[in-house]
Amino acid sequence: MGDVLKKVPVKEQDPKVRATNFDEVCLGYSEAEALEEAARCLNCKNAKCISGCPVNIRINDFIACVKEGDFGKAYQIISEDSSLPAVCGRVCPQEKQCEGKCIRGIKGEAISIGKLERFVADWAREKGIKPASPDQKNGHKVAVVGSGPAGLTCAGDLARKGYDVTIFEALHKAGGVLTYGIPEFRLPKDEVVAKEVKNVEGLGVKIETDVIVGRTESVDELFEEGFEAVFIGSGAGLPMFMGIPGENANGVFSANEYLTRSNLMKAFRSDYDTPIFPAKKVVVVGGGNVAMDAARTALRMGAEVHLVYRRSEAELPARAEEVHHAKEEGILFDLLTNPTEILTDENDNVTGIRCIRMELGEPDASGRRRPVPIEGSEFEMECDAVIMSLGTSPNPLISSTTEGLDVNRKKCIVASEEDGKTSREGVFAGGDAVTGAATVILAMGAGKAAARGIDEYLRNK
Repeated sequence: MGDVLKKVPVKEQDPKVRATNFDEVCLGYSEAEALEEAARCLNCKNAKCISGCPVNIRINDFIACVKEGDFGKAYQIISEDSSLPAVCGRVCPQEKQCEGKCIRGIKGEAISIGKLERFVADWAREKGIKPASPDQKNGHKVAVVGSGPAGLTCAGDLARKGYDVTIFEALHKAGGVLTYGIPEFRLPKDEVVAKEVKNVEGLGVKIETDVIVGRTESVDELFEEGFEAVFIGSGAGLPMFMGIPGENANGVFSANEYLTRSNLMKAFRSDYDTPIFPAKKVVVVGGGNVAMDAARTALRMGAEVHLVYRRSEAELPARAEEVHHAKEEGILFDLLTNPTEILTDENDNVTGIRCIRMELGEPDASGRRRPVPIEGSEFEMECDAVIMSLGTSPNPLISSTTEGLDVNRKKCIVASEEDGKTSREGVFAGGDAVTGAATVILAMGAGKAAARGIDEYLRNK
């Protein structure tokens, strides 16, 4: 047994090796390592880690089972509250949630809750163990729009309660942002995402792909087809731009487009003929997790990559782990720097980017110090592609084609945090369609809340 105050380290691919491939960076715990890490848990009776989890997994109970070597029971405990444990164990910001509230973390390092969740989910998948299915159907039909984390969670929870649930997905593959947004090296698609989706289908959920609600059919038509409630979990896929000169040039991408081409169209595989820009030097604008994903993807596609962000490293919104991995792999950080123009040649191809140096002034509404331009500090950087990663907003297609559905000034659907209710009776919403771009686990929490709301609505109807 090692030092109980320190986490059992998790193995990772060597940075120089992984920068050239799309294999998973983190290799996860072995059985012996999982047992050793679980043994550090204090099994608190009033486990604060549970309140830090947006889907309220019974963390102390599942880790107690891992301690005893009963991994199957640990998986069933997790599956009662989470439809996507293998995903959450990989991409959740545990340091700000469950692990951030871990008592062990007061005098040492918090328990690696996320890595233990991943171990249990991977172990169950390898052994062919599935979540427990509902005993019987209750005869009520619910439609779910979007097969991302919010939609899958809402559908899974309702199916466990006996509802007949159908998910309508706009793209040809289910999974939403899990499939097209997060890179393969952080979240394997065939091995992890597709299997998690299969587990949700195993609960009795039907998934119809290539259905664009708001275009192929409307929310009103779903009600006419016999669905008694509709959950909108369509995400936030509309990219934002800066509005600077040159943004329409050849070689300028949104991070959404770049990652979708790489993930959904498999541009990272040599046996796929996917049109993606063969850039030698890429500038990524932004500092969030998506910016890190885009930068690390471009690096693996063979480019030298610079990440331009207008604040300092302390203000980077990305997870510390993602920043650390990006630096290890060779991403170059140009901090306190803001683009003012994208430079082009006579054929409108990107040749570079003009930037200005920034300094931090007084805090703004977000609590972070506001970046202020330094006069006379402009400079130019050569590049042949620019990826804008400035956030996303919901596509207004559904809200603009659904009568009686209130939206705010950002075109986000207005819905209750507690139960997902919207201004339209029988319509519920959650995840990025309501909050704007956020994390996978917060979308799952919203899907879970909406499932409770729909259940209560239909039982009292």
